[in-house]
Amino acid sequence: MSYQFHIVDVFAEQSYSGNPLAVVIGEPLPSEETMQKIAAEMNFSETTFVSPVPEEDGGYRLRIYTPSKELAFAGHPILGTAQVLRNHVINGICSQIKLNLMESQIPVTFELADDGKEVVWFLAPEMVLGALSEVEPVANALGISSDDIETRTPLQVVSAGTAAIIVPLRNLDALRECMLNLEKYSSMLADGFPPLIYLFTQQTHHSQNDLCVRFFFEAHGVREDPATGNGAAFLGAYLLEHQFFPESDLSLRIEQGYEVRRPSLIRLHARMQNGHREIYVGGHVLSIVEGKLL
Repeated sequence: MSYQFHIVDVFAEQSYSGNPLAVVIGEPLPSEETMQKIAAEMNFSETTFVSPVPEEDGGYRLRIYTPSKELAFAGHPILGTAQVLRNHVINGICSQIKLNLMESQIPVTFELADDGKEVVWFLAPEMVLGALSEVEPVANALGISSDDIETRTPLQVVSAGTAAIIVPLRNLDALRECMLNLEKYSSMLADGFPPLIYLFTQQTHHSQNDLCVRFFFEAHGVREDPATGNGAAFLGAYLLEHQFFPESDLSLRIEQGYEVRRPSLIRLHARMQNGHREIYVGGHVLSIVEGKLL
């Protein structure tokens, strides 16, 4: 059978920026083998497959694939899929859509911002802060000096279905110099650290933004993400845990994607609520292509 698909740019302020996503709609979903082949053919950082028929709990079943494997959680696929569902399946105005991932149900909401543009938000699942890392092996794997890493907060793994190691850097120059070398990172992989590294600095390209970030991950070699929603959620938990900012209720603008020529803007709200971290990640989603898989 054929499937409809849509390509959208997530966390994009204009077309052909942000993080591209392919969303495939169909019931039943293709086999796992076929979904993996389609994701490899699309060759985006992620491709999603979603059923247009809600399950008993009202959520829509969502599968997320990179070109090489399935993921339990990823941010920009959640936002892009929700908007495609709202615009092309539900065909009506709604304030919330629920997506059923492998391990959790994620609510997605739609908000009209002051500038008249719509921001799509997801509420992140519970974040787990894990192992701490020494500075030197990470700096070596990134091709930078240990002095380029900001040490007032630790290098730490954060996870929620997937996991990444959060690395604070001192400035934009250090951020620009980074490139993950998997061979040099192999000893950390052997010690159980994930092949995903999220880097951030308080120096930014634009003064109205709060942080600039990069995200490297392994998928048939090293790839760089233009905009990373789950990474922003990991970062929100990290910033709250280590009181990186004096405020306990954070509202941040995060820029990403400059090194891969796809400037992106991610919005992050993070706060402690009744003893628990409450983290929302949002951004604009722009439609680019509609088509049919044969």
